[in-house]
Amino acid sequence: MTSRDTELRPSAELLTWLTSLRTLSAAAASGDGLREVLDLVARTARSLLGFDFCGVLTPNDAGTSLLITGWSGLSDEYVARINADRPVGLDSTAPSAQAFHTGRPVTIRDITAEPQFTPWGGVARDQGYRAIVSVPLVAEGHVLGTLNGYYTPLHTFTQHETERMSLLANHAAIALTSARRLDELSRLNESLRAQRDILTRSEQIHERLLDVTLRAGGLDGIARVLAELIGRPVLVEDARGTVLATAGDSARLPAPDWTTTATDATSSTKPVRVEDGQHPFWVASVRLDGEVVARIWYSGDRGGLDQLGERAVEHAALVISLELFRIRTGVETEHRLRGELLAELLTPGSEVTEQLSHRAQYLGHDLARPHIAIVGALGATEEDVSTHIYHRALTAVSDLVRPYRPRPLAAMHHGRIVVLWPIGSETETSTGTTIVLSEQQAAERLYTVMNSVSPTTAASVALSTHDKHGTYAQAYRMARGALDIALRAGRSGTVVTLADLGLTGLLLQLDDPAQLLAFADRSLAPLLAYDRDHRTHLLETLQTYLARKLNRAETAQELHLHPNTVKQRIQRIEHLTRTDLADPATVVHFSTALTIRGVATADSSSTP
Repeated sequence: MTSRDTELRPSAELLTWLTSLRTLSAAAASGDGLREVLDLVARTARSLLGFDFCGVLTPNDAGTSLLITGWSGLSDEYVARINADRPVGLDSTAPSAQAFHTGRPVTIRDITAEPQFTPWGGVARDQGYRAIVSVPLVAEGHVLGTLNGYYTPLHTFTQHETERMSLLANHAAIALTSARRLDELSRLNESLRAQRDILTRSEQIHERLLDVTLRAGGLDGIARVLAELIGRPVLVEDARGTVLATAGDSARLPAPDWTTTATDATSSTKPVRVEDGQHPFWVASVRLDGEVVARIWYSGDRGGLDQLGERAVEHAALVISLELFRIRTGVETEHRLRGELLAELLTPGSEVTEQLSHRAQYLGHDLARPHIAIVGALGATEEDVSTHIYHRALTAVSDLVRPYRPRPLAAMHHGRIVVLWPIGSETETSTGTTIVLSEQQAAERLYTVMNSVSPTTAASVALSTHDKHGTYAQAYRMARGALDIALRAGRSGTVVTLADLGLTGLLLQLDDPAQLLAFADRSLAPLLAYDRDHRTHLLETLQTYLARKLNRAETAQELHLHPNTVKQRIQRIEHLTRTDLADPATVVHFSTALTIRGVATADSSSTP
């Protein structure tokens, strides 16, 4: 080997450096964990530069302090004490903080002579070092942290030493950047894999719940599968608090009468934690067309669910909404079929044909049985309540009559809920007892159910009398007429019978409204004609005068008139009709005529 070959051959120290840097670069690119790369940086610096201890410091998540995240030679106790009790604040005068902010090396020959190092003097003595050098780790113009070297004895750092330390720090910063990016990619990949697994499992959960509905498992089947998926008992109730399905240990479920008082906290589709005073529960709402139609309750004695458990509840809510939509569609179809049947039965002059009887029998009704008619209204007028509320009320009424045999026929007709109730219809309780409601009891049950639909809307119900020879149309005319007359008189929010209406109720039972109206028209014709020709209010004055028992002062007060004006109108009425209102027979005559006119008007408004 020539002398020139010897000059060109790298020195042993350079080979060591090159090998170490190659190892460091390979580790950063190999996908090793960030902690392993940081420890390797510290070991390499300690090995190449001869430090007693080495450490790599990087900012914490908040960016307020530097923590030791890689080390060589330092004890685990020292690292833990520094990181937990004495972190290097970035706003301090510590050499690491100075190097981080200035981007230049900082050296201390003797830490005991430096006041700014006092906070770390105790742990430094325990570790056993006196001298320190801190070099910034700079990559792509950004300071990533510092590389620190420690000597046990006093040590004066030369420029050559700091330059070598900086050279190593530059390579270490590049390796640290690569390791961080790989670590971020690894975490991202893990997150993506976790999300993929969750999505896959979520799809399996959804398919399993959907399979229940496809196999006609109903709400009970959905509740059972959900309880199995989340490992907790489940209760499903509708928006009114009626239990639709349960699964699992009922002792760990909320009492149904309590859940209705907790609705303010249960409008969220995400599970919300509520307490009944002793036990925690979780509840999520089921929505359909933006409306809360059901709620899912499950026990919260083991805290909240994990992500998959919450997904299971979300999917269950979706499947329950689909099942309720299917039920609602079936209910609407049922309402339509029963409404068509009812409309045919209430048509004046219609007969119960064999075909009509078969249709009714298919729907569970026996038209051979005598029926009474019960008519219900929500609010004082048809415009007071939305159609949606009426549909809810009809569904509630249909649920009420469903267990009875033969089944009462309930449907909407001309803006009212109409029920044809078979005399003697019966049902059995859970104990096997047979219940037969009287006509009055049936009407009161319907009244109670209709009132439960809306807390702000009062129900009114009227019923006809039992006439085994009467038609369905006649029974309906009586009940509808009684209801309309009661509402006009301000008698809403109650159950009205024909007997409650006195003479009016008796007249409603007469089956010749045309003759009744003709009598009323003959008696009141002069007043009707005069009011029409002169735009006066004689008929209204007469009606009020009779209602106020011939008291002119009270009549004037109610009509907002002067008593003399009332006197003049009464004289005009007597002149036109050639009567004397001081005669009791005349009072009865006009009172009857006015009542008949009201009955006939109510009858005409209720005719299909």
